[in-house]
Amino acid sequence: EESDLAKRYPAIAPSWRRAWNEVIPFLDYPPEVRRLIYTTNAIEALNSKIRRAVRTRGHFPSDEAAAKLIYLALNATSVEWKRSVREWHRVKSQLAIMFEERFPMA
Repeated sequence: EESDLAKRYPAIAPSWRRAWNEVIPFLDYPPEVRRLIYTTNAIEALNSKIRRAVRTRGHFPSDEAAAKLIYLALNATSVEWKRSVREWHRVKSQLAIMFEERFPMA
């Protein structure tokens, strides 16, 4: 509550207090992993692509037609994603240490 972040964004402290049981496990991760977890840029970009595809089409004759359009938008987007996650090797190493039985390095 006394940090610069809390002063700039006063809603953060009460929000964290309300969800403290969900915040604590997040803090157990190393900074590299936390940065990967909390960023929403990829999710927001994906949602934007889906919204744009749906908005340009407008109306759909059925739910199946809408699902097909979303599938095609997702498929086209996955082809565009060429850039890897920044500092992925460091994140991958940390995850392999923390979850060695579930996250093989190979």
